Amino acid sequence: MKPKKVITLGEVMMRLSTQGHERFLQTNNYRVYYGGAEANVAIALSQWDVQTAHITAFPDNDLGLAACRYLKQTGVDTSFVFKTPGRMGLYFLEKGVMQRGSKVVYDRFDSSFSHFDGAHIDWDLLFKDADWFHWTGITPALSQKAADLCLKALQEANARGVRVSADINYRRNLWQYGKGPKDVMPELISLSNVVVAGLEDFKNSLDIKANEYVAACVQVQQQFPNVEILTTTERESIRATHNRLKAILWDGRNLLHSKSYDMTPIVDRVGSGDAFMAGFIYGMLHMAKEDALSFAVASAVLKHGIPGDSNLVSLEEIQQLVDGEDFGKLLR
Repeated sequence: MKPKKVITLGEVMMRLSTQGHERFLQTNNYRVYYGGAEANVAIALSQWDVQTAHITAFPDNDLGLAACRYLKQTGVDTSFVFKTPGRMGLYFLEKGVMQRGSKVVYDRFDSSFSHFDGAHIDWDLLFKDADWFHWTGITPALSQKAADLCLKALQEANARGVRVSADINYRRNLWQYGKGPKDVMPELISLSNVVVAGLEDFKNSLDIKANEYVAACVQVQQQFPNVEILTTTERESIRATHNRLKAILWDGRNLLHSKSYDMTPIVDRVGSGDAFMAGFIYGMLHMAKEDALSFAVASAVLKHGIPGDSNLVSLEEIQQLVDGEDFGKLLR
C-alpha cells in the first residue's frame, strides 16, 4: 500500500531550555532543541512511515542549517525549506516542578519565516499525491505575509481535494501586525475540514461563544459548512509535573470521549498538543474516528515523557498504551 503523504506549514524555532528545573535567573547553561507546532506534527508522522514535507524559511546561516538538518534527520522532506533574510526565531523555556508552573519567553520578532511569502513554491509539486495539509493559528498570527501564505496554501490544497486540518492554537501575544484573529481566522477555517479547538479558541478567533462544547461546535459547523470534525483535549493540572489528560470529538451527530490518563511525573509537556494532532491525523488516515481519538490521546500522553518538542515514539508504543499492554515496563 502506498504511504500516506502529509504537508505542514509553519515556523521552526530554536528552543533554549534551562537545565533540569533551574530558573532563568540562576541558569548558566541552556539545552538546544528545534521545533514548531506544525513541524512537530510532521516529525511525529514521519516516525510512523508517513511521507511528510514541511514548508518553512530559515536564515542563511549555521543556525538555519542546523534546524534544517534536524528536520532531515527526523525524516521530514525539506525540499520546500527556503533560505531568506532575517533571523532565527527563538524561545526560552523554564520547566516548572511541583506547584511552580513552567515559563516561556519568546524572541521571534522579525524572523526569516515572518518575511517569507512563498513566491517560489511549486504548488503542483508540493501537493502531488498529498492526502492531508495541516496548519495552525500560530502562522497567520506572525505577520501579514505569513497569513497570506497560509491562505494561499489552503486555497491550493482545496483546489486539489486535499483534506485540511487546523489547530486554532490561539496565542494572544502573537497578533501584533495590525490585524486580529477575528479578521483573519474565519476565512482560513472556512477552507478546513478538521478543527482542533477549545471554547476559548472559538471565542477569541471566531467570535463563537458558548458554555458547552457541542453548542460551540454546532455554531462552527453552521457558519463553516466544510468543517466535518471538531476535537480538543481536556487537561486537569494537579501540579506542573502531574496532569490528567483526555479528549473529546464532535462529528456533527455524536460527542465521543476518550479515556483519561494520569501523567506523573511529566518530563516535558511542550509539543503534547502537536503530538495529539499528529496522532489524530494518522488515525483519520488509517482508522475509524473513535480509534483515531484513542490513538491521538495516547500519542499526546507519551510525549509528556520525552524531552524536547518532538514526539519520538513508535506506532507500537502508542498502540500498546491504547491497549493497556506493557506500558511503563522494562522491555528487553
